[in-house]
Amino acid sequence: MTSERKFVHENIRRVLLKEYLRKETEKAGFGGIDIQRTPLGTRITLIAEKPGMIIGRRGGAIKTLTEAVEKDFKFDTPAIEVQEESNPNLNAQIMAQKLAVALERGWHFRRAGHSTVKRIMDAGAKGCQVEIAGKLTGERHRTEKFKEGHVKYCGEPALKFMLKGYAVAKKKPGVLGVTVWIMPPNAKLPDEIEIGIKRAMEAEKKGEVKQPEQPSGQPSENKPSEPVQTQVSQDRQKK
Repeated sequence: MTSERKFVHENIRRVLLKEYLRKETEKAGFGGIDIQRTPLGTRITLIAEKPGMIIGRRGGAIKTLTEAVEKDFKFDTPAIEVQEESNPNLNAQIMAQKLAVALERGWHFRRAGHSTVKRIMDAGAKGCQVEIAGKLTGERHRTEKFKEGHVKYCGEPALKFMLKGYAVAKKKPGVLGVTVWIMPPNAKLPDEIEIGIKRAMEAEKKGEVKQPEQPSGQPSENKPSEPVQTQVSQDRQKK
């Protein structure tokens, strides 16, 4: 097998594994996956809102999941670790899944979309966008967007900072595709510039910067210097 085919085959296997784990851990609040090769095997890190549901009682559920991954996807000695998502409202995949569940329960798409955007922005995000596509009100397919804050669509900021999550809501008229983009609070955009004077003023208020001392023999800039009497003025006073 050539290196190109091997590279494509490996990426396809990773995508299939991600889809499998997303379906298996959907009720636990699947938030993402990270796959890394180690000298001892393959380390798979799962991010979830409820890690206890993935681990199971006495680790039985995660053991069964590990055996299935090794058997079906041919990963060498996989080790699955589960991390809890500290702030689920800033995880795009978790919010997309919650929005899909709300739509399946009968929420109106506008109410569900605005509610999701509000929860994300209240959590401290710099910006977010929610897209719901499918048969929303009639027989024709259309897409509704809900946006607030800063959202980047292309370039390095979009690839580096924008978090994307996708889920599917199954309804009687058909399926609805739900996509959520989130810009996290710690994203620093290239056009955000801090002026050095502002930093110095803030540091001076905190007492971190001391004013330079005036050298001896020189008058202070704040106080006006006293006029020096010349010899001519002294002679006039004597007369």
